[in-house]
Amino acid sequence: MALEILQPGALSTVQDMGRRGYQSQGFQESGACDKYSMRVSNLLAGNLDGECGAAVVEFTLRGGEIRFTSPEVFSLTGADMEPFLNGTPVPMYEPIYAEEGDVLTLSLGRKGLRAYLAVYGGIDVPLVMGSRSTNLKCRLGGVKGRPLKQGDILPTRKSTEEVRDFWKSIQGNVHGSSPFVKQPLLQRPSTPKRYYGTEEYVLLRAVEGPQIQAFTEEGVRTFLRNPYRLSSDCDRMALRLEGPVIDMIQGADIISDGIVEGSVQVSASGLPMVMMADHQTIGGYAKIATVISTDIPALAQLRPGEWVTFQFVTPQEAVNICRREEQRLLAACKGFLSAAGN
Repeated sequence: MALEILQPGALSTVQDMGRRGYQSQGFQESGACDKYSMRVSNLLAGNLDGECGAAVVEFTLRGGEIRFTSPEVFSLTGADMEPFLNGTPVPMYEPIYAEEGDVLTLSLGRKGLRAYLAVYGGIDVPLVMGSRSTNLKCRLGGVKGRPLKQGDILPTRKSTEEVRDFWKSIQGNVHGSSPFVKQPLLQRPSTPKRYYGTEEYVLLRAVEGPQIQAFTEEGVRTFLRNPYRLSSDCDRMALRLEGPVIDMIQGADIISDGIVEGSVQVSASGLPMVMMADHQTIGGYAKIATVISTDIPALAQLRPGEWVTFQFVTPQEAVNICRREEQRLLAACKGFLSAAGN
């Protein structure tokens, strides 16, 4: 039971929810950049409850080509990379059955940046510090800690009999009749928008950063009132933004302290950068904000040249937003179980 990588795409890695609890030892969390799409892909592939964090393949910008060496139930979420199975188009956000020898082809994403391929049972690469995620900086996890390449074999965790039995249990409920298929709420978290005239921007909600006092009042207003564009210098570690300079009281340098996914550092240039899944464990630039976890998936799907704006929310508001999103996923999970007759 395995997937064979025929073409790896632009940047493809094995990811899960991340390697938690080791930042004090210098190891980044890693994990999927768009954890919402990853979890939905797992849900649609039949990985329910605790298995929503099963290991998947994350494709960036352009997918590749994968041969199924055994029967598999799989799903694709996130960026639409125009998937084809044996030359026939297949849908996003829907369980799909592949037989041994079938070939899945993904191309350049029409919209969004990252796509997620989940299979029933998950990808079965070795656990490293409790996670299967690829850490590109430390060269661990996934497949030898590196991007996937041609010829790689990714074992899967379910037997042929289990896969076929699962597919039989849901087969009558896919392709349009099931409550979990094509749900708009599954396809994107409810990240709001901000409008300047007729222009629409992604609005990232954030709590105040731990060094908010390092910025002048005018600097904070600049950060909150102006759009910022993703520069060409963006990767799984951080997204550097371009726009108005943020004024500081005594410069950007601080004694290095901890960083989390979503931290918004402001460098000596006065420009912000948002930390992503492969962020460093500590940093020496002042942090003006922390993007809430619910909005990071939308940020992870933006490409260089696209724009974002920021709005402060309270910590309690951030918790309430996160709980609402979890309730959405729980409702979708119940819908799946009901459709599958479980």
